[in-house]
Amino acid sequence: MEDKTNIRLTAAEMSSLWAQFINDTLAVCVNTYFLEKVEDEEVRPIIESTLNVAKSNISVMSEMFKKENFPIPVGFSDEDVHHQASRLFSDTFVLMYLRQMSILAMAASGAALGLVTRSDIVTFHKNVLKEGVNLQDRTRELMLKQGTYIRPPYISIPDKVDFVEKQQFLAGFFGDKRALTSVEITHLFINVQTNSIGKVLMMGFAQTAKNEEVKQFLLRGKKIAQKHIELFSKTLTRNDIPAPMSWDSAVTDSTSNVFSDKLVMFHVSAMIAAGIGNYGMAMAASPRRDIGLKYASLIPEISLYAEDGANIMIKHGWMEEPPQADDHEKLAKS
Repeated sequence: MEDKTNIRLTAAEMSSLWAQFINDTLAVCVNTYFLEKVEDEEVRPIIESTLNVAKSNISVMSEMFKKENFPIPVGFSDEDVHHQASRLFSDTFVLMYLRQMSILAMAASGAALGLVTRSDIVTFHKNVLKEGVNLQDRTRELMLKQGTYIRPPYISIPDKVDFVEKQQFLAGFFGDKRALTSVEITHLFINVQTNSIGKVLMMGFAQTAKNEEVKQFLLRGKKIAQKHIELFSKTLTRNDIPAPMSWDSAVTDSTSNVFSDKLVMFHVSAMIAAGIGNYGMAMAASPRRDIGLKYASLIPEISLYAEDGANIMIKHGWMEEPPQADDHEKLAKS
């Protein structure tokens, strides 16, 4: 019987495995540190499980890469985390951070499953998705138990089904503005939360970064995140919708170096990319013109910030290249 796995990797399969490998090596570094510093015995097993899943994924992917004669990515290693460093984040924030990482894992694996075709790669990404859902369930349940889970806002249940009859539904700058839709509220809420998590991470990373250029980049990112939090929160509160609380107190006063600047820059860049994607989805889902244009005006700002981060990584030799297509014109000239 023909071995259905003996098929060349597509570009989509290469990119999904490559990205997953890099992210899992980062997850090993971060969760190893979290595990060494955790004090809450209810949070500890969740960190242990997340760490074990990342290690298992790396083992599976390494075998896939060897089978395909695909160079195993460098990613991150024990050299990128300083185990003797002091505690940097509270256990409550670690739990919230892991919940956010589970959301990103579910999104990435879901997108991959829509593109990969080889049976072994499909099975792998299904398992990544399953573990992402499991992590989401465990973090949500514990946060609900500990009273730290912030639910999205409540609104009244509609009396009846309605259809839009006037262009006023799209208005937002002049005249009466309609109330926010449940979809618009959801995206505003999510973007306040993700910026809050990003702000806390950059606060902690800036305190402990070694390179001054990296430190200034992170402080700039913290200001951008704070500005966006205020913009989205103001939009909610002006419409009598509560905004999520801040997590500024989640960072300790430690200044001892925890993670390498290379790891920090990659992590922040990955979260910026996810943020740009969130804004794009929110813009598409927000018919009210003022809200859609608010997102549209913010995307260039964070895109330029992301480009500056990429330039720092290139300058220091920290940016690992993803798989690329052959440059046939260059090959012909050589």
